[in-house]
Formats: sequence, structure tokens, C-alpha cells
Amino acid sequence: MPDTSGPTGTPGSASAPSARRAAAEPATAGTESTASPDGEHGLKRSLSARHLQMIAIGGAIGTGLFVASGATIAQAGPGGALTAYVLVGLMVLLLMQSLGEMAAHMPVAGSFQAYATRFVSPSFGFAIGWNYWFNWAITVAAELVASGIVMRFWLPEAPGWIWAALFLTVLTALNALSARAYGEGEFWFAAIKVITVVVFLVAGVAMILGIMGGTSPGLENWTAGEAPFIGGPLAVISIIMIAGFSFQGTELVGVAAGESRDPRREVPRAIRTVFWRIMLFYIGAIIVIGFLIPATDPHLLRASETDIASSPFTLVFAPSGIAAAAAVMNAVILTAILSAGNSGLYASTRMLHALAVHGQAPRIFARTTSRGVPLAALLGTSAVGLFAFLTALIGEGAAYT
Repeated sequence: MPDTSGPTGTPGSASAPSARRAAAEPATAGTESTASPDGEHGLKRSLSARHLQMIAIGGAIGTGLFVASGATIAQAGPGGALTAYVLVGLMVLLLMQSLGEMAAHMPVAGSFQAYATRFVSPSFGFAIGWNYWFNWAITVAAELVASGIVMRFWLPEAPGWIWAALFLTVLTALNALSARAYGEGEFWFAAIKVITVVVFLVAGVAMILGIMGGTSPGLENWTAGEAPFIGGPLAVISIIMIAGFSFQGTELVGVAAGESRDPRREVPRAIRTVFWRIMLFYIGAIIVIGFLIPATDPHLLRASETDIASSPFTLVFAPSGIAAAAAVMNAVILTAILSAGNSGLYASTRMLHALAVHGQAPRIFARTTSRGVPLAALLGTSAVGLFAFLTALIGEGAAYT
């Protein structure tokens, strides 16, 4: 039986004023746990700089890049897609710089929920926290459904709920071990995605230059028809939401700041370095896809977890005769899905814990094990993943959408 203790990690104890004073106290580098004001055990500071960086990168690189990027080019052209991603990237830069400053000064679990509660009002913090928890908790269920859809590529006869049960068990067990176990798992999930993007960019540049895959396409796909801007400014505006979805997850570094070993130094460094890497990956991928695949290619609009062959990352390699491209991308997309589920479970668990510490959720969710894991919050959030089993009743496609 795990040893549990009271509310920790996020400010909160007997009274709201003391909780807010605790939240304002900046963390000291080298502390082992984010202890609560009454001295009980709390969330352990076990995440290193490499964990924070890969958590942020892994959170931002997912199906939004591997699948949805093709749809943005089809709808707005390569120039329009590039413009949308740059605009959203600049907004994310300002957001992350602000979050980084607060996270370095107040590295608490719950992050912006704690900041909203302290600096705006408890009601605003309540709304922010529960909406964020619901967003990621439902995302976990959706990703479990998607994992079953992707696994049909190899095992078409196996029911999706079996994979949902397996992956939910694995992700819950990983998060139940410790924050460091989550960090290590996300580090390797993210590493696979980063390697895939780097290989894609290098191979794409070689194709653009004509070194690989035959003759160079030149600027043909950037000038054909209405390209590079298809549909004008309205089309760019219409795909900003898709671009924004792609960047979802960069805020995870703020959530993880409460369990960072040295938040004052590591959080700002992670935010500064990670943002530019993410921008390089996204903008580089859009440029490569824009050069190699015409915006009129019907496959770009069909790309989804159910049609891996239509992923722009698969289409780029098709002319080169790389037959295994679809299988490789299917494996990478499965990794991206599990990474999103892993991060979603971590983020929603910490947010539910923070809400409980502030008295905005049942107090049982504020309890932590001796390893610093809010186990009750984890199990409560994992229970939402059981919605994935609706696939057995209504079908995978209907459940996912």
C-alpha cells in the first residue's frame, strides 16, 4: 500500500492567504520536493533540464505536424501555411516567455492555474484549471481510440478496445512510478519524433536539390496555379486554428516546472532553446512539403490517423521508392499518439492535484505517495480514459470524432 500524504506541490494548506503566500515563494535550486507549508511530503523535484526540453518538444511535435500540416498547404497553399505557422509561432513565443518568467519565479504544480488563482481570482483559477484538466483528460481518451485505429495497420482483425486497454494500463503505470519515470518515457517518445523530423528535413532538402529521388522540382509547386497563396488572407485565417492545435503542448514545460530540480535556471533555458527548435521543425517541414508536394494533391486533405499513406511525411518519400515509408510513419504516428497520451495524463493529473490543493476539487486528489505521485488524481484522470471503450459499442471512427 503506497504511503500517502497531504496536499503538496501547489500552494495550499489551511487557509487561502497562506496558500497564496506559499505560491509566491520562489523555489530554491536543489530542493528535493515541493513541500507543503505544513511540512508534509509533496511532489518530488526529479525532472532534469533534458526532461524539460524533451517534454516541451514532444508536446508540440505530434499528429498536428505529421498529419494536419498537409491539410494547411492544401487549403491555403505553401505560402499561406507558412504564414499561419509563423504567426502562431510568434504568439506562442510571447506566451511562453511570459509563462517562463512566472514558472521560474513560482515553479508550482498547476502552473497557470495557480497564477490565475493568485493574481486574478480564485474563480478564474477554478475555470482555467478545470477546463485544462478536461481538455487533456478527454485528449487521453481520444488518443487511446486513435491508437487502436493505427494498430489496425498491422493487425486489422484485433478490436480497438484491446489496444486502448493495453496502452491505458502502460501509461497509467508509467505515471504512477514517479515524475522522473514520466520524464524518461517522454524523453524517448520525443527522441523518436525528433529523429523522424530531422531525417525528413535532411532527405527533403536532398530531394529539393535533386540529390535524391530524381530531378529537382525547383519552384514549380510554389508558383503553379494560385500558389503560393491559395484563397488569399481568408484562407490563412482559416488554418490558424490548425496551426494553433499543432503547437498545443508547449505549455507542458510550465506544468512540469513544479517538479524541476532547478526551475530558476532550467525552465528559462528550456523555453528559450525549445521554442526555436520547434519553429525550425515546423517551418522547415512546411517548406519541404511545399517544395515537394503540390497543394492540389488530393491526398493532403485525406491525411488522418486512418489513412497513413496520405500523411505528407509518407507522400514525400513515395517518389523515391521507399516502400516501407507508410509502415515507418505508422510507427512514428503511434509513438506520437502515445506521447500525447502520456503528456496528457501527466498534465491533467497535476492540474487535478493543484485544484484539490486550492480547495477547488475533492481533497482526496491532493494526496501524494511517498514517491511524490498524486495517485488518486492519476486514477481519477485515468478513469476518463475508459471512454475509449465506447469503440466497442459505437465504432472507432465515431468515438474518435
